[in-house]
Amino acid sequence: MAKKVQSGPLDKRPDKKVEKKSEKKGDRKSFASAEQARLWYRDKNQVAKVLLIVIALLLTLVIIPKGGFIPEYHVPGEIASRDIKSPRDLLIEDEPLTLTKREEARQAIHPLYDFDADAGHNSIARLNRGLRELTRAAAQPETAKAADATVTADGDEDKLRAAVETAFGVALTDEDYKVLKTLPADLDVAALTLSLQQEVFDRPLVANLKLFLADQAKGVVVRDLSSQTEKVYTDLPRVMGLTEALAGSDPLLKQTPGIKRAQRKVLLGVFQQLLRPSLTYNQQETELRRQRAFDDIAPVLFQVKKGEMIVREGERVTAVQIAKLHALSELGRDNRTLQIGFGLLLCILIFYATAHCFVRSSIRKYNPDVRALLFLACTTLVFFLVVKTCMAIATGLASTVGFIDANSFYYAIPFAMGAMVVRIILNSETALIFSVCISWLVGVLFGNSLFIALYVLASSLMGAHGVRHCKERSNLYRAGVWVALVNAGMLLGIHLLAGKPLDLQLLYKLGLGLFGGLLSAVVVNGIIPLAESIFKYTTDIKFLELANMNSPVLRELMVQAPGTYHHSMIVGSLVESAAEEIGANPLLARVAAYYHDIGKIKKPLYFFENTGGQRNKHDKLAPSMSALILTAHVKEGVELARERKLGAPIIDIIQQHHGTALIKFFYEKAKLQVKPGMEQIDERAYRYHGPKPQTREAALIMLADAVEAASRTLTDPTSARIQGMVKKLINNIFIDGQLEECDLTLKDLHLIARSFNQVLGGIFHNRIDYPEPVHIVREKKMEAEPTSENPDREPPTEPEDPDAAAAKDSHKDLKRLGIP
Repeated sequence: MAKKVQSGPLDKRPDKKVEKKSEKKGDRKSFASAEQARLWYRDKNQVAKVLLIVIALLLTLVIIPKGGFIPEYHVPGEIASRDIKSPRDLLIEDEPLTLTKREEARQAIHPLYDFDADAGHNSIARLNRGLRELTRAAAQPETAKAADATVTADGDEDKLRAAVETAFGVALTDEDYKVLKTLPADLDVAALTLSLQQEVFDRPLVANLKLFLADQAKGVVVRDLSSQTEKVYTDLPRVMGLTEALAGSDPLLKQTPGIKRAQRKVLLGVFQQLLRPSLTYNQQETELRRQRAFDDIAPVLFQVKKGEMIVREGERVTAVQIAKLHALSELGRDNRTLQIGFGLLLCILIFYATAHCFVRSSIRKYNPDVRALLFLACTTLVFFLVVKTCMAIATGLASTVGFIDANSFYYAIPFAMGAMVVRIILNSETALIFSVCISWLVGVLFGNSLFIALYVLASSLMGAHGVRHCKERSNLYRAGVWVALVNAGMLLGIHLLAGKPLDLQLLYKLGLGLFGGLLSAVVVNGIIPLAESIFKYTTDIKFLELANMNSPVLRELMVQAPGTYHHSMIVGSLVESAAEEIGANPLLARVAAYYHDIGKIKKPLYFFENTGGQRNKHDKLAPSMSALILTAHVKEGVELARERKLGAPIIDIIQQHHGTALIKFFYEKAKLQVKPGMEQIDERAYRYHGPKPQTREAALIMLADAVEAASRTLTDPTSARIQGMVKKLINNIFIDGQLEECDLTLKDLHLIARSFNQVLGGIFHNRIDYPEPVHIVREKKMEAEPTSENPDREPPTEPEDPDAAAAKDSHKDLKRLGIP
């Protein structure tokens, strides 16, 4: 069967991507079928939706403030049962003061009086017409009256009386009419009415002069009905009451010639009926204006700041405190709170869903699985619970330390802790999205504060950046210092941006901001082990612990399989250097290299590096059995790693570091044992079970494992031989398709090969041949020369050529690696 010749990756241009056969770019999970992949993605999306809804509901309940249970106090003087603080800023109406202000505005409205200037003119005109009718009747000749007395007496009297009553506009009694008929015909009506008009009817007349004078002392508004103009008076001249006007008319009648006492009395009665107030109190309009002024006064409010102590336990409750407590009780029954909660829930759902969809399709490294989504949800919830707890503590400190502003204590909250934890556990892309998502929610939590949102965002991004290569716990505190400095800078900028003066409170804020950055590092230091334990993540800090050479697994490997132990150490050096070249995680690669062959602890003597020159145990075994033993070390390594809780990344690399490579030596050996007519050997029985490397770190260990083992076969490891060996092995692994499911590019493979060459060149460097002591050189020379004492000694043979020796042993060494 002819073997198909393929070219390797190092024979091509280094700018071409390695093609992959995974179901989806960026996904680390391989599937047996497209249907299995579809089901897995569907389940993953369903879990993501459920988590989104649950976390949105929980965040809404945490962020939306509530008044809680507020005890009812109805009477001032009751003793408070506990301390009560305001959960948010409140504006509470001061009802007594509001009522007082409204009454003052009501009383400030002057009484309105309508002035009708025509009222007096109309009255005097009627009086003038009536008197003229009477005097005209009295002036008729007596002879005319006597000649027709019997015929027309009754008819003329009725007409005259009707004319007089019509002229006066009042009804007269028979007695009054008879008295008025006796008025003299020469009565000077014009002079009488003119004097009455000037002294009485032209003056403003009010119904009750006493009440008007009382109103006038405070001011009255007089509205002229003819011009509709208004003016305020406090001393209106010549105002007269109806009683005073009637009393003032009597002297004028007395002074009029020809009017007797009985006639004067009747005329005063007529005057009384003719008099109409020209200045009348408009009660309806006055009350309407006063009510309008009462309603126009806005409620008087007093402010209650968030966290303000309303009442302390054991104090007597005052009326003002009762009003505040009633306002707090209304918070839970306020429809506005329900409306705000629903709006926040809707915003969280939309924002998180759109952000997740956009980032997942745009950023390759953001592809969280179910465990990562659960971790992010829990981290977000715990973050806000910690923030709420710190807010309560800050409120308590503010009530104790009075010289520091209450809002300043909030800057000591470790806002950067969430992003730092996400960056350490997951990656920088996820930490960026996490920082953006929590910052605006914290702004909502602090009363829709844009400044707080910017402060949290800057602090979180700096914290995530500071722990990007957290290889030891001291890096956490170094990151905390950077966060503290960013906090102080943001606080200074926000303070100046708000236009506030440079005062002592700014120094307090800066100090608390610095403390908040350092506190973030302390909190993260305590949270990381808990997150590792709950979610089964392995961080760089855990890798540092596993890198300790005194760990139980490595000590057991060193005792049981010393050759494998030494091999693992060299592989660790190779992959760490290569990982730094291609931007992978050097710490993960090195630690995983230490543990990748721990499965050989179970049967160390079946692996050549541990035999120590003893007889090869595979010589007595069938090739299929030898293949089973070799592949079993991967399964046994995974079991041991799970038992010792080494973490998922190391377990995955142990499982993937051979991929599905062919155990070529035993496969070829089995093919040689097949006789004609027998069933052909199944190649799959001589391959590792995989999966193929899913990460760059796993691929590095696969390459370094093969390169380190092959380097032991070099008799004279010159630089050229090392480079040729490295190039050949990487090409073979690439051609076998073992690198199809990881993110290595052709450029990465060239960088890896160059790094391997440098490290191996340092390991197999040439040493100078130090000269031996003179007496030893003399003795060797004497032994080499034939003497008379030993004439049969043969001259030393020429040393064998190193290249020839390497060529002679190379076939055997490559067979040990499974390479023909």
